[in-house]
Amino acid sequence: MLIFSILWWLTGSPFAALIIILLLLYVLDLRFVRLLPDITRPLRRWRRISTLKNQLHLNPHDTSAKLEMARLLMEKRQYAEALSFLEGISSLMQDSPEYLCDKGICLLKLNRMEDGVHLIEQALRENPRVKYGEPYLRLGEAYAKHHQMEKAMASLEELAKTHMSSCEVYYKLGELYSKLHQKEKAKQSYLEAVEVYRGLPSYKRRTERRWALMAWLKK
Repeated sequence: MLIFSILWWLTGSPFAALIIILLLLYVLDLRFVRLLPDITRPLRRWRRISTLKNQLHLNPHDTSAKLEMARLLMEKRQYAEALSFLEGISSLMQDSPEYLCDKGICLLKLNRMEDGVHLIEQALRENPRVKYGEPYLRLGEAYAKHHQMEKAMASLEELAKTHMSSCEVYYKLGELYSKLHQKEKAKQSYLEAVEVYRGLPSYKRRTERRWALMAWLKK
């Protein structure tokens, strides 16, 4: 209230003072907590996609550009278009666990369950920690969506075993357990996220703080 009063006095407008405070809170959140979404991310993504399109127009065989384009499209949930870019580099990337995982996730999102599971399981055989456990989470979501609850739970439990120091993993586990109506396990996952955060070194807390805070609010 003191800051608001000072800004009101300086600007001569309560609305301007309120906007300044909101902007200040947003900047502080991005710097220290990251609970709010980054409103600049869609613009930066759009610019990068435009740049990549120009690169591919000049060099249609640029594998790294196609892979980055696919991942940006996956962020936008445009999985069919992302898959087309991934299939265009299949012959060169088919031995990469990260590539297999990306393609498998696209297939899962497009309801091509059998093909998606096959690729993700292949990626996990090559590298069980590929993409920091995201494949297990996506498998769990897909199994839950198709009412294969035992397989969904097995994927989640495997994820927890391999990523014991990630607040994000435990938070997302809690979210998925909630969808499976496993309230006690969801609560335990949120508690684990908070406990993990307390044991993290200071340099690691910055990236995990958002997930720990959301878990604390949910628990």
